[in-house]
Amino acid sequence: MPESLAITRLLNHWFGGLAAAAMHAVGVPADPASAIPNSFALELLVVAGLIAFFLIVRLTLSVETPNPLQQVAEMVHEAIGNQADQIIGHGYERFQAFVTCIFLFVLLNNLLGAIPGVAAPTTSPAVPLGLAVLTFLFYNFQGIRAQGLVGYIKHFAGPVWWMAWLIFPIEVVSHLARVLSLTIRLYANMFASDLVTLVFFSLVPLAIPALFLGLHVAVSVIQAFVFMLLAMIYLAGAVSHEH
Repeated sequence: MPESLAITRLLNHWFGGLAAAAMHAVGVPADPASAIPNSFALELLVVAGLIAFFLIVRLTLSVETPNPLQQVAEMVHEAIGNQADQIIGHGYERFQAFVTCIFLFVLLNNLLGAIPGVAAPTTSPAVPLGLAVLTFLFYNFQGIRAQGLVGYIKHFAGPVWWMAWLIFPIEVVSHLARVLSLTIRLYANMFASDLVTLVFFSLVPLAIPALFLGLHVAVSVIQAFVFMLLAMIYLAGAVSHEH
């Protein structure tokens, strides 16, 4: 079992009892001293950092003299907006906040693995699974919202009515498989990247690990971008009326 980080020990000291009680309620035994894992504590840290970032940007908005944080926020907003416009098309604006948060959250959690001795939260299967389930629920909800329940279900049957008996179950299974696909893709890539970086830091703690650290950063950015891209593609398919 990995050693608890300082923030994890602090959270367990304050809220470990509540977390253990909640886990006991669903039949999962847990020790109050270690009920909250490192991955969850780091996720909370990322969430707090993102909230603080957006609050600072919002409170210091300036058209004439934008500060560096505002410039970063604008660049991210514009880049993701352009990508969403190309993939989702008309009306992409209502989904931009979601895909932006997904990208930043995954990216920052991935990059935490670049800190020696810290495992990226996305190397814990529960974290990619939670993100995958959230994305699955969001795009299906938006599909129902855009087309109505009956209209959304119809597109699972395909364009040829007499093939609906075959196409419908295939489509349902393929949509459910997206949760597994999103989870395994992010988890496996980040776990492998973390493991390679850790091994080389253990063997040669000088120049060579820096190369793999750079590789880890590159993998972190790519995996966050791919996760966001797939979320956009699923949203585009869900809200499209061309079925």
